[in-house]
Amino acid sequence: MALPSSRCSFLLVFSAICWFSSLLPASAASNFNQDFLITWGDGRAKILNNGGLLTLSLDRASGSGFQSKNEYLFGKIDMHIKLVPGNSAGTVTAYYLSSKGSTWDEIDFEFLGNLSGDPYILHTNVFSQGKGNREQQFYLWFDPTTDFHTYSILWNPRHIIFSVDGTPIRKFKNLESIGVPFPKNQPMRIYSSLWNADDWATRGGLVKTDWTHAPFTASYRNFNANACVWSSGKSSCGSSSTPTNNAWLSQELDAAGEQRLKWVQKNYMIYNYCSDAKRFSQGYPPECNMS
Repeated sequence: MALPSSRCSFLLVFSAICWFSSLLPASAASNFNQDFLITWGDGRAKILNNGGLLTLSLDRASGSGFQSKNEYLFGKIDMHIKLVPGNSAGTVTAYYLSSKGSTWDEIDFEFLGNLSGDPYILHTNVFSQGKGNREQQFYLWFDPTTDFHTYSILWNPRHIIFSVDGTPIRKFKNLESIGVPFPKNQPMRIYSSLWNADDWATRGGLVKTDWTHAPFTASYRNFNANACVWSSGKSSCGSSSTPTNNAWLSQELDAAGEQRLKWVQKNYMIYNYCSDAKRFSQGYPPECNMS
C-alpha cells in the first residue's frame, strides 16, 4: 500500500480532560519480569530498573521483540512507549495484540519511522479470522520520541477503541449483524518488536535506514491490563490493582469522547481504507457504508 505523501503541521496544541481518565484503574507498579518474555534479539532487548523499564534495540544485524506471558480475551490495555528518536527512517516499532493460527485475530499499533524533523506515521489495523486490510493512519499532535506517551486498546464485545494519551483516535465497531467479522473468540497475547522495514516503511521504501544512527532504541514502561486473562480454556477478568472494575466490558464513547474522536480524524488522519476508491474499485467493505 502506498503511503500518503502529505505532511503534518504541528500547530494545534490542546488541553482537555481525557475521556478514558475516569476509567483508568489505580496505578500499580508494573513489572516486565513478571508480565513479559523477551522472545528474540540476542540481547538487544533488555529489562531494566528491577522490571520497571523495557527497551528494544535494532542494529544492522537484528531487531528485537517481546510478548506477554498472559493471553487475554477482551480488556483495557495500556502501555507507555517512547519511540526511536532522531532519524528513524526505515524502522518500525510494532505494538499489537494477536492470536495464532491461519485464521488469527489481531489489533495493531505500528509506528513508522521517518527522517529527523518529519512526523512518525501511526498505522492501525484490525484483523479478524485472518483478514485485515482495515488500515487507518495518523500523524500525532506531539513528538512521540521526547517522552513517554500512553497507547491504549479498549477491546470489548461491542467495539475496539484505539487511544493515545486517553484521546480516542479510532473506533472499530462489532458489525457482525451485517457480515463483518469481529475478534471475539480467540484469546490474544501482547507483542512488540522493533525491526527494519526500509523496503516499505518510509515513503513507500524510498528512504532507507541510515545505519550510522544505530542502534535504534524504543522504551516501554507502566504496563497495565485490566482484562480477561485466558487460562486453561477459561477467562477471568480484572487486574491486580482493581479486580472488580470491569466497566470497560460494556463501555461506549460518551459525547465528549465522540467529539475528540472526530477532532483527531478530521485533523490528523492521513489514510482511511474506507476512502480508498482505487483500492476498493469493486465496492467498499460493508462497514464503510455505516455512518
